[in-house]
Amino acid sequence: MRLDLPPSVLAFGARGPRWQAFVDGLPRLLDDLVAEWELTPTGEVWSGYASVVLPVRRAAGGEAQDAVLKVTFPEDEETEHEPLALQHWHGRGAVLLLRADPHRRAMLLERLHRRDLNALDPLDACEVVAGLYPSLHVPAPPQLRSFTGYLNRWREPLADLPRDAPVPRRMVEQALSLLRDLTGDPASTGTVLHHDLHYQNVLAGEREPWLAIDPQAMSGDPHAEPAPMLWNRWDELVGPGAGDVRTGLRARFHTIVDAAGLDEDRARAWVVVRMVVNAYWSIEDAERLGRLLDADERDWITRCVAVVKAVQD
Repeated sequence: MRLDLPPSVLAFGARGPRWQAFVDGLPRLLDDLVAEWELTPTGEVWSGYASVVLPVRRAAGGEAQDAVLKVTFPEDEETEHEPLALQHWHGRGAVLLLRADPHRRAMLLERLHRRDLNALDPLDACEVVAGLYPSLHVPAPPQLRSFTGYLNRWREPLADLPRDAPVPRRMVEQALSLLRDLTGDPASTGTVLHHDLHYQNVLAGEREPWLAIDPQAMSGDPHAEPAPMLWNRWDELVGPGAGDVRTGLRARFHTIVDAAGLDEDRARAWVVVRMVVNAYWSIEDAERLGRLLDADERDWITRCVAVVKAVQD
């Protein structure tokens, strides 16, 4: 049985030859996994940015069990250790891993609902995410790469940014200073980070009301976790009747910090570092391609700067 791929997955090929090779091999790979793992497809393929998901049913202990088969682009560095993190959590605060083939970047996961935290008020969602932190922030296995090492790649390029870059120079200097301090602190590593924990990466479940999915697992500092909750659901901060953006961002930040019992100054420092690095990536992408920043990139950099300003005293 050869599975049909939706347009969203076929479009992966536009990213380059390696992505096209991934798309070309997907029907055979999915068919092979379905056969080897004795699965029955029960729905259509859907996709994330670098993965495809197929709803399936499998026999487990004599009973049928709904699950999903997930396959990830093999060169996606950020999701390399997703199975390791899920195995380490063993369903505590996160989707349960039922089976994995790391070589083929394939996982069989428990079936969750497609309802995510976008269904909740943002501050209620912040409290839900903060409530997941204790289950997710456990001692990291040694195989995980360190978050500080990951960020240190950009220390020198950040320092070399020209003064007319679209990120204020004082903000760049602040981020570099904070990164130096945080890198030298032993508390900045040793805990499993989800790293991309935001509203769409938490789904409603049967075992628990809400469970995390799609970790970009690293070894780091729990205080680095809140940032994605600030830059996502941005339209609700700037849309009609939204009120002051700074007030909305600060409400999210303080809700997470208070509910999770985080140190406010340390969480703030990580937000600054992450947002400045995020802004730099857009600048780097444009320079690598030899072009000016496009409208979306300028808007993203503006968002990053706004988040940094909002969390400052």
